[in-house]
Amino acid sequence: MRRLLMICLMTIASLLAVPSFAWAQTAPCNALPGPKKAAASDILKSLHSYGCCTDTIAACLVKRPGCTVATRLANEVCRRVDKGEDRPAIENAIALRTQSMTSTAPPVPIDLSSTQVAGDPSSPVTAVIYICGRCPFCAKLEPRLYDLVTAGSLKGKVKLYVRAFPIRSHANSTEAGLGMVAAERMGNIWGFLRELYKNFDSFDVAKLPDYAAAAGLDPAAFRAQMDDPTTRSRLVASKKEGTRNKVDATPTLFIDGRMWLGEMSFNEVEDVLDEAAERAGAHR
Repeated sequence: MRRLLMICLMTIASLLAVPSFAWAQTAPCNALPGPKKAAASDILKSLHSYGCCTDTIAACLVKRPGCTVATRLANEVCRRVDKGEDRPAIENAIALRTQSMTSTAPPVPIDLSSTQVAGDPSSPVTAVIYICGRCPFCAKLEPRLYDLVTAGSLKGKVKLYVRAFPIRSHANSTEAGLGMVAAERMGNIWGFLRELYKNFDSFDVAKLPDYAAAAGLDPAAFRAQMDDPTTRSRLVASKKEGTRNKVDATPTLFIDGRMWLGEMSFNEVEDVLDEAAERAGAHR
């Protein structure tokens, strides 16, 4: 009887030591309804984390000390499950994230000598986005990233730069790109972008000087800069640089000189930039 009691007590203790839901401490996972929670659990038990733990995500979540990368991955999986994405799509997304964040390839050359930084210049992570002035996705992402690095969750962690990459299929992309470079040469690319994208749906090439004026730039000087052959040369150089760096769509993000291969969804971009800053801080 005593032996049987000891066995029962040991069994209970072992069950208490292993949580039934290894990922229950993550809010997005915890909030899932039953069927989606089960689907997420299966995925977390098969996909592997990286960095601070290389076991399955589920196993990494219960190890101590904790692994923040595993928590980030679990949250991303559960967000995608909640949106209704199927398992192959989620597995592909995590694979692309892993490839992007563990790359040991040398950083690609990006000329940042003539543009202005957004955010604290001493921030440990350098983010560069190639954007088109007539890209609807850029018009949504760039202003939000600017806010994050200047006053939001990435302030002091990430410094942000933009490079002009006009897309031929976007009407008036060359003119918008010339406006971007002209504003850059006049020292206020960020203010100009704010006005350019704020007026995205009512864009008019003839109003480019008005956008510059709203950003505090002299409209006559802006027109002169747009017409200056040097401005066109810089725009061409920026496009060629992006092409050499395998940019074929906008927006395209580089984190410390390495291309982000995953989706450009705002939540995930914010999360991977925060992860990069966390890792950079740990290294320092």
